Amino acid sequence: MNPDVSVADGSVAELDRLAELSEDVIRRARAAGASQAEVSASVSTGLSVNVRLGEVETVERNRDRGFGLTVYFGQRKGSASTADLKLSSIEATLAQACAIARYTEPDPCAGLADAALMQKTFPDLDLWHPWEPSVERAIEIGREVEGAGRADAAISNSEGASVQCGGGVAVYANSHGFVGRERGTHHSISCSLIAGKGNAMQRDGWYEYVRDAHDFPAFDMIGRTAAERTVARLGARRLGTRECPVLFAPEVARTLIGHLAGAVSGGSLYRRASFLLDHAGKPLLPPFVDITEQPFRKRGHASAAFDAEGVATRESALVTGGVLQRYVLGSYSARKLGLATTGNAGGVHNLVVAPGARDGETPQTFAAMLQRLGTGLLVSDLIGQGVSIVTGDYSRGAAGFWVENGEIAYPVEEITIAGNLREMLMDVQAIGADVDPRGAILTGSILIDRMTVAGE
Repeated sequence: MNPDVSVADGSVAELDRLAELSEDVIRRARAAGASQAEVSASVSTGLSVNVRLGEVETVERNRDRGFGLTVYFGQRKGSASTADLKLSSIEATLAQACAIARYTEPDPCAGLADAALMQKTFPDLDLWHPWEPSVERAIEIGREVEGAGRADAAISNSEGASVQCGGGVAVYANSHGFVGRERGTHHSISCSLIAGKGNAMQRDGWYEYVRDAHDFPAFDMIGRTAAERTVARLGARRLGTRECPVLFAPEVARTLIGHLAGAVSGGSLYRRASFLLDHAGKPLLPPFVDITEQPFRKRGHASAAFDAEGVATRESALVTGGVLQRYVLGSYSARKLGLATTGNAGGVHNLVVAPGARDGETPQTFAAMLQRLGTGLLVSDLIGQGVSIVTGDYSRGAAGFWVENGEIAYPVEEITIAGNLREMLMDVQAIGADVDPRGAILTGSILIDRMTVAGE
C-alpha cells in the first residue's frame, strides 16, 4: 500500500514561531502586572474528502489557528482566546484576560502547577507522519473503499466513504519558563453502508484511524469490513426481557473504561459527583485486572511528554490487582482535594487494559471470548447517553448479536442493557487480547457476568 507521503515539512519552523509568540505574550502579561501567566497556541491543517455512490460530495481543506491565554493576579484568574495570531488580536486578548482577572473572586486553588513538576525531557514519541495526497488521489481512495463495500450483492445503498488527513503543531508555555512543543498527525478512512430494503434495512460501517498512513490496511479491506458488518445485521430481531451475560466487543468495551476514568477524575471527585468517591486503595474490579497509563507509547493516540499544564507525564498504574491506585488529577483538582497532581490536566494518556480472566487463562482471540460468553448477548453498538457518573446507574440502547454455545446465532436490535457500573465492574469475568488500537483507551472485549436486557 502506497500512502503517497510526499510533503514539505514546515512544522519545526511553525513551532519556533509559536514558541516565540508565546514567550513574548507571557513577558507582556508580566509587564501588565500578572503574577503568573500561561499560553496555549496551535495551528492545524487538514484535507477531508467525502464520496457517495462513486460521486464526490464534499472536498474541504482547513487551516485553523488557536491562541489561549490565562493570567493570574495573585489568586484571581482571567482567560481569553482568539483564532487570530496577528499582534493586534493578541494584544486585545491579553487586555481582555487581564480585565477579567481583576473582576473575578480570588480562588485559593488557582495558579500554575508547581514549577518543580514541569517536564524537562522530551522524547520522540513518533507522532508526526504527514500524509498529503492530492485531492484527486483522496477521491480515488474514497471510491476504492466504497466500491469494495458496494461489491457485496447484499449492499443496497451507501452513506459514503470519507478520507481525512491532517496534523497540528502546538506550544504550551508558562511563566515558570516552561516551553513545551508538540506535533502530531491523525488520518482516518471510513465507510458506511446500507443493506436490505424497506423496513428490513440495516446500516453499519467501519473506519481506521492512524498516526501514520503506512499503518492503514489495504484500502479495499476497509470497505469489505464495512460490508461484512452491515450484512451481518440483516434479519435482526428483538429480544424478550431477561438477565444474561453480556460481552462488549472491543470497539465499545473502551466506553466502560472511559466511565471508570471519568468517575475517578478530579472534577467529578471534588464536586462529589462520582459513584467512586473515596475509592483510592479499594477494589473496584476483579483481582486479575490491571490498567496502566502509558504516555510514552510510540504512535499512541494520546501520547504526550507533558500534560496541559506542562507537568511531566509518567507511566503509572491506575488499577493493580483490581484495586484503584490513584485518581486522575490536574493541579487545580488536586489542590481542591488536598492531593498532588498526577499529570493528567487535559485527560489520560493511553490507558492500557491488560487481558486476563478469573480462571487465570488469558483469552487470546475474540472467538475465545465468544466461547467464554457461551449463551448471552454480544454488544457491538451502543446508543444514547444513559450513564450517571454520580450514581453509577447504566442504561443504554444497544444492538449486536445473540450468542448460543459460543456461536453467533442471530443479530438483535432495539434493546436496552442496564445495570450499575459499580456492580458491572466487579462482575467482569474476562478481558480479551483482541485490542482495538483506535483510541486513547486500549482494551480488548470485556465479558460481564450478568446484566438486564430489556426488549419486547
